[in-house]
Amino acid sequence: MSNNKPDLAAIIRRVPNFPKPGILFYDISTVLADPVAWRHAVDEMDRLVDAYHPDIVAGIESRGFLFAAAIAYRSGRGLVMVRKVGKLPGAVVSHSYDLEYGSDTLQVSEGLVPPNTRVVLVDDLIATGGTARAAVQLLGKIGAEVVGAAFFIELEGLEGMSRLGVRGRALLKLAG
Repeated sequence: MSNNKPDLAAIIRRVPNFPKPGILFYDISTVLADPVAWRHAVDEMDRLVDAYHPDIVAGIESRGFLFAAAIAYRSGRGLVMVRKVGKLPGAVVSHSYDLEYGSDTLQVSEGLVPPNTRVVLVDDLIATGGTARAAVQLLGKIGAEVVGAAFFIELEGLEGMSRLGVRGRALLKLAG
């Protein structure tokens, strides 16, 4: 900790072999549980988001909701949730995409984001960028202008930022 700013990277718990062997999981629960670290993380993430001058913040399920909701509240912006299939009531717009070992679908509620609204996508972590890229494409489908993306953690060496299709920033860069 320097200048009364918590060392967020040091606070994050690393869990080896989770959710499967060979994976190092970065558990942000330790940041969420520490009120000083959590406030600092949200303040710094809000700074990243604000640089894009968005109208609304979009959070990716599920840990992205934590950051996106706090940022939207702090900055007085609206929030839209990008969810896994079947989690939203009413009319939705869907986008299916391929993963390394299969496919998945993301959805957003229809009619929440007016066309040409400036949106910043927010998530806790970007690795290879597949889900974030799909979220950018989904938001584009509904007519949003995705002006950027902000992540709490970027796993270096996995090239996720280069796959987004929009500018992206991360608060922390950790080993992938």
